[in-house]
Amino acid sequence: MWTEILLTCLTVLFPTGEGDPAKSPASPDPPARSAAPPAVVSQVRPATGVEWRGLAESSVRFIGVMHAFRWATEPGTRAGGIGWGSGYSRSLGALHGWADGDPFYVNYVGHPMQGAVGGYLFQLHDPRYKRVEFGRGRDYWKARLRSAAFAWAFSEQFEIGPLSEASIGHVQRDFPQQGFADHIVTPAIGLAWTIGEDALDRYLVRPIEVRTGNRWVRLAVRSFFNPARSFANLMDEKAPWYRDSRAGILSYRPSVANRNGATDTPVADTPDSALSVAPFEFAPVSGWRQFGDIGCAGGGAEAAWRVATDWQIVLAVNGCKMTGLQANVSADALIYQIGPRWTPSPAGKWSPYAHLLLGGIKATQERLDPAMKRAVLAANQALDPALDYTLHEQYTTSEEANSLALTAGVGVDYQLNSALALRVANLEYLRSQLPVIGGVSYNYGFQASAGLVLRIGTW
Repeated sequence: MWTEILLTCLTVLFPTGEGDPAKSPASPDPPARSAAPPAVVSQVRPATGVEWRGLAESSVRFIGVMHAFRWATEPGTRAGGIGWGSGYSRSLGALHGWADGDPFYVNYVGHPMQGAVGGYLFQLHDPRYKRVEFGRGRDYWKARLRSAAFAWAFSEQFEIGPLSEASIGHVQRDFPQQGFADHIVTPAIGLAWTIGEDALDRYLVRPIEVRTGNRWVRLAVRSFFNPARSFANLMDEKAPWYRDSRAGILSYRPSVANRNGATDTPVADTPDSALSVAPFEFAPVSGWRQFGDIGCAGGGAEAAWRVATDWQIVLAVNGCKMTGLQANVSADALIYQIGPRWTPSPAGKWSPYAHLLLGGIKATQERLDPAMKRAVLAANQALDPALDYTLHEQYTTSEEANSLALTAGVGVDYQLNSALALRVANLEYLRSQLPVIGGVSYNYGFQASAGLVLRIGTW
């Protein structure tokens, strides 16, 4: 009885085809016909553009949910107020450094998931590529890059746009929210998150669906193993387990080949032999940097334009937060550089490289005086404890400095297919003329990092 009631509710809530409203909720799936329908919807692409109105509606809905959650759970956001006046301009002007005061799970789990949700919202309204699934085919990677571009724009709007943290709560104007971490982490690691969910959907979720017709198992695996896609579906007023690439959990019928263990290939694969040189590459990376005895954990992204067969021009932006500092001290570093990269085997499976980058480094350090903090808080006992940080300027001192920075590095990529490579290792040595700040010397540093490389223009 409860099963029938729940299925009836799902049918009413999600009348989009995914809940199979034409069928009685309690009735079993209809028997398969002699000629089973294909498991993947035809890949013929309609000659239509992006559904901007629907995308805007879903995006505003997502923005509203995030800001409503912030307003309900963050006293600092409520106290900061709303507007585009001095609070907004001060929030933009205060941006500096890398760290923004958020815990690790917020920066490197929550924000990448936000980027992935934004990408899936775009794909839901991109008729040309909404049915693609993970694979080496060019359609998949075009779809991912198009959605990643929107995810970046969406992220910037949420950080500093008209309906952003800078206008609703003015959070960046106060310590310690001024860092650029989310501007890079959200779209870059969010793209890697999206690719990971796509791979899980093809190589884990789909094989489970092949082996069972149980509606609850299908519902659970589709929703649980693709959390960002599921949330995007909800923001688009669809069932969390909705898929454009195949039928709903009640009516989905895998092909005979799939029942024998094969996996549908939704787009044509590019042969491994079709390796080529990419004119443009984008790489989200994460790693560890060492300044003297002090470690620094973080990540970033780089873009590389090929100007000759063996040469690229690289633009790299990355940052990190210092670890192992004294109590009551926090620090971060932001590095932004450009320069040439030599790639002697750009079309090989293993592609080594060496580069020399020149640019700048900005180091920031905050030092808190515990005795002064106690005195300031004692004098402001009527203030909500969640807003204590607004008094930080009275009991903290900060130092920051900028300098030219030169980086020499080597690394190697392993090409998984014509569109994607794995950055196995990137090792760099940095020199700068920054003064010693709070006992930390930034004159030299070593970095080890790894990540993904999207090779654009090879498909």
